[in-house]
Amino acid sequence: MHRNSITSKDGTHIAFDRSGDGPALILVGGALSDRSGWAPLAKLLAPHFTVFSYDRRGRGDSEDTQPYSVEREIEDLEALIDKAGGITFIHGQSSGAVLALEVTATLPGKVRKLSLYEPLFIIDDSRPPPPPNFVRQIKELIAANRRGDAVEFWMTEVVLAPAEAVAQMRSAPTWPALEAVAHTLTYDIAVLGENMAGDPLPAQQWATATAPTLVMDGGASPAWIRNSARTLADNLPNARHQTLEGQAHNAAPEALAPEIERFFVG
Repeated sequence: MHRNSITSKDGTHIAFDRSGDGPALILVGGALSDRSGWAPLAKLLAPHFTVFSYDRRGRGDSEDTQPYSVEREIEDLEALIDKAGGITFIHGQSSGAVLALEVTATLPGKVRKLSLYEPLFIIDDSRPPPPPNFVRQIKELIAANRRGDAVEFWMTEVVLAPAEAVAQMRSAPTWPALEAVAHTLTYDIAVLGENMAGDPLPAQQWATATAPTLVMDGGASPAWIRNSARTLADNLPNARHQTLEGQAHNAAPEALAPEIERFFVG
């Protein structure tokens, strides 16, 4: 594995790992993740692809130039695509799936094929929307250095994880890593945009994302997540939908890898 960094358009250094051999594939993570979380999936994909996993700005070893904007995150990914040879496969998960979609729509011709797992939209009444002031509440908790409370608020109020499960997570050894990237939750919310309020997904929002696309969800995930995956697949110009039976939002790499490989090069 090779550790390296690229320089984005605004001068921000973005850290990435590269492994494997074959056509380029970039992995784009969701909220509260850094590139270390991709290691198991990258290992399974490395026999078939040159896999690039990176720290989105503000996370891990990447810098965090202010002010933040989604456009800067798109530029980060464009710099990594150029480093990978100028045209790549991309797989994104959760809010990272939405960022990958934005890149595909913004940079036509640079994404060979796109794989998305459970974009975190709320597009119907199958669940209540987050509290009206949820962005401000997260910002206030971060400003008060209550990072753990910010992560808990995101998980319970936005993702609707059971409060007792989150309480157990707070004593787990992985919790400090979540607190370390808590300030980037507002970045993910910006990427998700206006599609978290329970309103229908705009039919033409990503009309320029014409690359062949696979939109996946997990059979064990809640209805609101699965509904958004199906609807997105219906809306995109060149997409199909697939359910991974038994999987939830944190899908097992062993379930994801064969589907990604089959779609991209099978």
